[in-house]
Amino acid sequence: MKAVILAGGYGTRILEETSSKPKPMILIGGHPLIWHLMKIFSSAGINDFVICSGFKSEVIKRYFLDYHLVNSDFSIALGNGNVEILNSPPENWNVTVVDTGLQAQTGERIRQILPYVGKEFIVAYGDTLADINLKSLVDFHRSSTKDITVTVATQPAAFGMISVGSDHSVTKFTEKPEDTMSFVNRGFFVVNRECLDTYSWGQNQSWEFDVFSEFVHQGRVAGYRHLGFVQSMDTLKERNMLEELWETGAPWKTW
Repeated sequence: MKAVILAGGYGTRILEETSSKPKPMILIGGHPLIWHLMKIFSSAGINDFVICSGFKSEVIKRYFLDYHLVNSDFSIALGNGNVEILNSPPENWNVTVVDTGLQAQTGERIRQILPYVGKEFIVAYGDTLADINLKSLVDFHRSSTKDITVTVATQPAAFGMISVGSDHSVTKFTEKPEDTMSFVNRGFFVVNRECLDTYSWGQNQSWEFDVFSEFVHQGRVAGYRHLGFVQSMDTLKERNMLEELWETGAPWKTW
């Protein structure tokens, strides 16, 4: 089982940070967001990663190329340049970084990395953290008859609900009703590779609006309900919120 991480977008809603780095490389608690996500996978025994890079791909590549050295103590003989590693980082990860292009849509990024995955794999957004039970997710997928499983979470109503009568008068108002819930896509897809091998790919398709939607239309998608913590980072406010959560306990910290 490999984890495929979508990390190639521009992150235009958080330009304060993404002018110099991809969104998954924004630091939370001194570590890039993608590190936190990979630690979540690693705690579930998944240590093989395929990263779909694009915007500022070189930042992601350099981070992993230097990871072992930067996160180790070492001795160096300056006369000949010989380096002795004194210890090693605890992360036993195998990381494949694929530059899937600046303009590639999410579906196109996934299409490009299919040669690097096995018969089933997990797709995750590189900007979303959760305390998800990945073993339970995979078991749920394997027990279903569907080709794809998507993790869904409930989304409380964001605004007050208003009823308007035929004479245009407001007849009822409820401020953010708690009993009005809807399910939203939170990523963490489990995908059977075979269904994508036989899919008729179009040019530069979106995963959400083209590929995934087509499988939903065909009745080939299951929904796994996640009731715990899940949070994406799209804005500076959300980045600051994750930083505060890290300092006070990090609900996504499953390791």
